[in-house]
Amino acid sequence: MRLGLTLGMGAGVDTALVLEAERLGYHSVWCGESYGSDAVTPIAWVLARTTRIKAGTGIMQMPGRTPTCAAMTAMTLQQLSGDRFLCGVGPSGPQVVEGWHGQPYGTPMVRTREYISIIRAIVAREKPLEHQGEHYRIPYDGPDATGLGKPLKSILHGAPLRFYCASITPGGMRLAGEIADGNLPIFMSPEGAGLVTKPTLEGMAKAGKPANLHAFDIAPYTKIKLGNDLQACRDAAKPELALYIGGMGAKGKNFYNDYVRRLGYADAAAAIQEAYLARRHRDAAALVPDKLVDEIALVGPADRIRGRLQDWKAAARDGSIGTLVLTGATQQALRVVAEAVL
Repeated sequence: MRLGLTLGMGAGVDTALVLEAERLGYHSVWCGESYGSDAVTPIAWVLARTTRIKAGTGIMQMPGRTPTCAAMTAMTLQQLSGDRFLCGVGPSGPQVVEGWHGQPYGTPMVRTREYISIIRAIVAREKPLEHQGEHYRIPYDGPDATGLGKPLKSILHGAPLRFYCASITPGGMRLAGEIADGNLPIFMSPEGAGLVTKPTLEGMAKAGKPANLHAFDIAPYTKIKLGNDLQACRDAAKPELALYIGGMGAKGKNFYNDYVRRLGYADAAAAIQEAYLARRHRDAAALVPDKLVDEIALVGPADRIRGRLQDWKAAARDGSIGTLVLTGATQQALRVVAEAVL
């Protein structure tokens, strides 16, 4: 089982944390974006200050960039870093897509399929780029086109990219298995690994790929809070979980809430969302079950975390997980996990 970590979404990068992860042998660093700092700039910063660890976008929001822009960015980072860039892309949610980017949400799985297909074609450079799809038409031929556009081939020769999705819906995970090289699910538990592996394998089968999860990197984001007071560590993880379960999406359109329901916490998910949407954020956090935190996070004293990591390592042996990506890690937490896993 490989190890990764995430950067917080903000203007700063904890360079010391990244360098310690690289020293310890961590596989990758990831950075996301919502509606503030972007994902690419911090990853470029990390790649410029390291020599071995990989770094990826988890994820670039597709509505914020044309696929050709994303391809140019990815190929440039690959070239500058010695092929250490991991290309994570995703549709984001309708509130951000329409409320921030001012783009129609459309059909996210169709967009994802087209987006990755276009980038792969650009990197392959087998012929000038042409794509006529539901979301992207290249060269553009709309009613307001000049008629001067022509198919072009990248002047930059790019190395092959590894593509990651960040899906937790069954359809999205099937698509990831079909067209991508990895997936970055959130809230995964080793006991509930089948919620991720089953649709992933179905997607691989649809694409005619060998049913071998070891060739596909399932890389769940896993909150870690190290400390001697177990309950305090659990409670520290709950506000963020409440935000995702209760507030990241409208009622009836919250993919994180749906996922927690499938994990077996339907009543808690409904109560958390009701409290959060009523702006009772503290109440929502208090409604997050301890059992859910224990399943999907690493919390408590070092010995307890080492023990829980054995369950994750067992899942890794059958390919249910490739890279455990830690969120909220300190340098001490990085070391505890590395000693138990690497």
